[in-house]
Amino acid sequence: MLFRSIRSLETGVYHLYMPKFEKESINACMEYIKSGTNDRIFAIAHLLRAGMGVSEISGQTGIDCFFLNKMKEITDLETELKACIGDREALYQAKKAGFSDWAVAWLWEKTEAEIFKLRRTYGIFPVYKMIDTCASEFESSVPYFYSTYEQENESVIGHGKKIVVLGSGPIRIGQGVEFDYSTVHAVWAIKEAGYEAIIINNNPETVSTDYTTSDKLYFEPLCTEDVMNVIEMEKPDGILVSLGGQTAINLAKPLEERGGTILGTDCAAIEKAENREAFEKLLSELSIPQPGGRAVTNIEDGVKAAEEIGYPVLVRPSFVLGGRAMQIVAKEEQLRHYLKTAVEMDEEKPVLVDQYICGKEVEIDAICDGTDVFVPGIMELVERTGVHSGDSICVYPAFGISEKIKETLLDYTKKLGIGIGIVGLFNVQFIVDKEEHVSVIEVNPRSSRTVPFLSKATGYPLADIAAKAILGKSLKEQGVLDTAPNEKQRWYVKVPAFSFAKLNGMDTYLSPEMKSTGEAIGYDGKLHRAMYKAMIAAGIRVKNYGTVIVTLADEDKEEALPLIRRFYEMGFHIEATSLTGEYLNGHGIRTRVLGKPSEGSSQILDAIRAGYVSYVINTRAILSGIHYEDGAAIRRTAAQNNITMLSSLDTVKVLLDVLEEVTVGVSPIGAE
Repeated sequence: MLFRSIRSLETGVYHLYMPKFEKESINACMEYIKSGTNDRIFAIAHLLRAGMGVSEISGQTGIDCFFLNKMKEITDLETELKACIGDREALYQAKKAGFSDWAVAWLWEKTEAEIFKLRRTYGIFPVYKMIDTCASEFESSVPYFYSTYEQENESVIGHGKKIVVLGSGPIRIGQGVEFDYSTVHAVWAIKEAGYEAIIINNNPETVSTDYTTSDKLYFEPLCTEDVMNVIEMEKPDGILVSLGGQTAINLAKPLEERGGTILGTDCAAIEKAENREAFEKLLSELSIPQPGGRAVTNIEDGVKAAEEIGYPVLVRPSFVLGGRAMQIVAKEEQLRHYLKTAVEMDEEKPVLVDQYICGKEVEIDAICDGTDVFVPGIMELVERTGVHSGDSICVYPAFGISEKIKETLLDYTKKLGIGIGIVGLFNVQFIVDKEEHVSVIEVNPRSSRTVPFLSKATGYPLADIAAKAILGKSLKEQGVLDTAPNEKQRWYVKVPAFSFAKLNGMDTYLSPEMKSTGEAIGYDGKLHRAMYKAMIAAGIRVKNYGTVIVTLADEDKEEALPLIRRFYEMGFHIEATSLTGEYLNGHGIRTRVLGKPSEGSSQILDAIRAGYVSYVINTRAILSGIHYEDGAAIRRTAAQNNITMLSSLDTVKVLLDVLEEVTVGVSPIGAE
């Protein structure tokens, strides 16, 4: 169970081994294990391999010797396994003990694919036991299974048509329950079409792992080996990977290489969308513009690419979800530090260096059946580029783009769906710059986190429609094909929810790396009333009175001035740090200046803690790349004291629009 849990974390670790501890000395590891970090268990395993005694480790960590002895059994078995390369019995005992194919490959100096082939040759596969939901008190027959290397198989194999659907795995920042929504709706459509629907997922807190959702549920890690074990036994007609987010789609290629049949968008199409070189070539053929950029595999190439593109640049690892480790960097020093410390970079995992374009971001979820493309609606993000789409306020229908731009967006989306070879759902993100030029940021050849929102807003069950298209029922046959989005005469707003007060140490500044942990929807006949409803639902404290603390980057002061003036004219008291306060006072806004930590003062932090502050507005420089520790301390203190913290001027403008809309002729929100 320990090994299955480790594989299910999806942190790139497949055994009780983490390479980073190989580089550390014994003394350094002994010091490291004194603290209860999330990776301490791997340091302990390294010490056991090095011959450190169980009692000594227990003394350093306080961990009971019972558990440490179990870990020592694992490291002892590793030694035995190393001495029996290729032996069938040794391999079987390792699998029975829970060793992954990756672990055996590591010990035998082979590839994971070679170990899988060897298991297939030897006939070494797990059986599946039914989970007893009644604890043996009553007879139970629930199609809910887990794997084990024993003899009797309790999973009865049907002979009808069947499809395996991969879930989204653990819910975490960047990939949440939105993907589970698509999985469940697709399963319902598959069952309706007459197929046996089988789900593989490992998160007990999702609807897809409710055993009443599918015909069969396998509670397994979403790794190549564990999924292929189910495929080998069930022999389904196909595997659906495009609805479980990045986790599922990353498995498409290794599953196909091992004999799995991928339904819908195939591996060639996924490669065309996610491989930088292939995607650039396609865009060139389709005459669709995109920001300049390059995929690099070493630091010097990254620096050279940034010099050619021009700072600031957007840097990110490839094949990730939620903008993980994505940053805007403004100078070479920052870029070198990022490439050296923030990401793992090699030929298999290039880093993307892109031109940063400041503009309006627009998002489209669409469905392609291989011939036609259905676009249910166009969503516009409130925050400009530089804030991850998952952390942005999203509005349907789009409120600030012209009909001409909408036509361009629809044209590009349809060309991309057919050109890439999508069959099913896909998501396209666009930038519209100040000159109203449209560029493509990226295409995700899978379901996205906005599918539930757009489905509810438009009335089209997108995951159901996509699943039917994947099964061969065209968009025309489904009767959903329109020439343009059928926009409702109502506004729908999605506002992200954050857990900064609970996630200690996380910087609350919104950036290209996603940080939200949920979302809420508001709708109304008036846009700003819909925004107000969504903000309240997302936990934002909306007040039309009190004090606003302002601290601005130099490059934002001119743009922020009319916004702060609106607060001032509504009756808010304004407080600010020295340079911002000087600027606001100089432009006729009466501002109280507060000292900050770098000036040896706790005034601004004390003011936030005092409880009279309604909003904290803090922006950080993008163009200069100069960031101050004061800003991080201010943002952290605001989060700890449940004060609404705004780091994007676009969000500030929307908040002001909401306050002016909903408070006309009424008492202050929250007042008696």
